[in-house]
Amino acid sequence: MSADTAAAPLAALAADRVDHRFKGLPPDAYGLTVGELAARRRNLFTDGFTTPVLALSAERLAHNLDLMETYAIRHGLAFAPHGKTSMAPQLFHQQIEHGAWGITLAVPHQVRVARAFGIDRIFLANELVDAAALRWIAAELAGDPDFRFVCYVDSVRGVELMDAALDGSARPVDVVVELAAGEGARTGVRTEAECAAVADAVAATATLRLVGVAGYEGEVPDADPERVHAWLRRLTALAVAFDGAGRFKGLDEVVVSAGGSAWFDAVADVFAEIPELSLPVLKLLRSGAYVSHDDGHYRKLTPFTRVPEEGALHPAFRLWAQVVSRPSAEQAFANAGKRDAAYDLDLPLAQVVRRNGVERPADGVEVTGLSDQHAWLRTGPEADLEVGDWLGMGLSHPCTSFDKWQLIPLVEADGTVVDYIRTFF
Repeated sequence: MSADTAAAPLAALAADRVDHRFKGLPPDAYGLTVGELAARRRNLFTDGFTTPVLALSAERLAHNLDLMETYAIRHGLAFAPHGKTSMAPQLFHQQIEHGAWGITLAVPHQVRVARAFGIDRIFLANELVDAAALRWIAAELAGDPDFRFVCYVDSVRGVELMDAALDGSARPVDVVVELAAGEGARTGVRTEAECAAVADAVAATATLRLVGVAGYEGEVPDADPERVHAWLRRLTALAVAFDGAGRFKGLDEVVVSAGGSAWFDAVADVFAEIPELSLPVLKLLRSGAYVSHDDGHYRKLTPFTRVPEEGALHPAFRLWAQVVSRPSAEQAFANAGKRDAAYDLDLPLAQVVRRNGVERPADGVEVTGLSDQHAWLRTGPEADLEVGDWLGMGLSHPCTSFDKWQLIPLVEADGTVVDYIRTFF
């Protein structure tokens, strides 16, 4: 799709009306368009927003986008950030404006969202065997010569199902053989011999075109730098072997892809070692959690802790809740729970308290559990916490933070809300 075609659905987001679908927004904003509300530049803390409300830092988002753009350029990597993290077309387009080759996705619904908002390069990090979805992909490819779509294959049976569903399609679907990260890992072909058999099955069809190899190093069992580097070298060696066997004849480039959010430094190291092939190599990194980063899981795992000279990602989410009960000196409750906060990897982290416009560290306050709509707080002797206080919490795991909010205020450091990010899960 052209940029003009993409602009219309993005503009439609701003034309949507604020109503009961969107939690945390000011009740007196109901009936305004999202664009009108953004133009009013309301303050998150003083202009009627209700708790709980999730805020995305405008400055930190911009920093993270800039940093990963710079990182990819510095290491000669193409970048297709994983869109499942945010499922936010506005952020997809910001990522592309920051140099991304395209967007990675995981399931057909996500591809439909991306296509509806004009994304014309999509890497599906999954084998796709759903016949209805494949026929829709074939129609998209037939109707848009600029649409580039690549997906995994990881079995001969999968190739057979894809071929049957795509029979008669106008353009072949580009595929990459997925190499499993090891025995007991997630998806992917376990051995190089089986990879060759899958590649042979692809070559025997008219509906599929083998364009490269891919995998996910985050699934390497007992991952450490040595094991991850070793697996990545297996992946790149597979590309070299396929190229030597003439499997990529007739292409413009070979796709070699890996890269989650925990080991992209290893991907950069090993992809830099890929020898010259018969065709140019698209070295495609797929990290997605960077866009908001976090205060837990990825803060601990990010490669920037191993290569601090490359910069640092900044956690961009803060969930604001209000203290609604203070039953004892050791306990309090805030009005945000599992419906609002990521909790699959770590509990939220109490960071700051706001009272009467003054913000201070949440000393002595710890989130110990979540109910559906409550955060359980343990409060020590140093905790100065009252009913009515706003509690700002950091979150762990971006993917399960974005998915709990349909419309997320984009907030500047002084609390001014400058935009609203729409998600589609």
